[in-house]
Amino acid sequence: MSSRQSKKQSITVLGDADSLHCEPTLTKNCPPNTNCYLSCDNTVLSRNAGPSCNAELPPNAESSREITSSLSDLLKEVRACTLCPLLNGHRPVVQASVSARLLIIGQAPGRKVHESGIPWNDPSGDRLRAWLGLNRETFYDETRIAIVPMGLCYPGKGKSGDLPPRKECAPLWHELLFSHLSNIQLTLLIGSYAQNYYLPKDGRNLTSRVHAWQAYLPQYFPLVHPSPRNQHWLAKNHWFDEEVVPALKRRVHEVIF
Repeated sequence: MSSRQSKKQSITVLGDADSLHCEPTLTKNCPPNTNCYLSCDNTVLSRNAGPSCNAELPPNAESSREITSSLSDLLKEVRACTLCPLLNGHRPVVQASVSARLLIIGQAPGRKVHESGIPWNDPSGDRLRAWLGLNRETFYDETRIAIVPMGLCYPGKGKSGDLPPRKECAPLWHELLFSHLSNIQLTLLIGSYAQNYYLPKDGRNLTSRVHAWQAYLPQYFPLVHPSPRNQHWLAKNHWFDEEVVPALKRRVHEVIF
């Protein structure tokens, strides 16, 4: 689905060593001028390095995962994940089926979604469904629509809104999940976190990406987050409702109906 994905199911880290939220240990097996790190508990979850880093990891550490035999087994594993230290507890929220044709990658569950365990079960979800022209029954039909956020659990509150999605989730789980979703025809990238992770570094910010949505088809459709906090953005950028939303509805309906 992305240039980031490869046939080898390696677990890598997005960002720098600080993204592990602890003090990683530098391995002794790295080539010169690279930074390969063990995870905080010394069970190698990641290697933080550029593409030139091909260091062998310690023999007692797992550097890759076999593709889980079935998506249902993998989803059980995902939903049981407790890797990150979270003040509000762990409740990974995902929706997926091997037959899904539309993939939605958003930011992370909010408090209301954390409490219900239902993705996009909040005012942001109401607006998103309106943009897509879908009722709740269709939106939550996992045989048509997969929902996998950048951060699978509610990250907690920050000084202004929710904290960013945890950086461990996408590199740990996305490739494994997406290896089972071979029928995906369109991926909605909602918000800057998903877009920064999956789209090319082309110098565009979120607004310019959304305005240039056609440049990313047929694989991706970048969107602003439908949060009420973005009401000012929506009021300022009338072209989104007038031009992008109608095109979005048409494309989504072509894919799932």
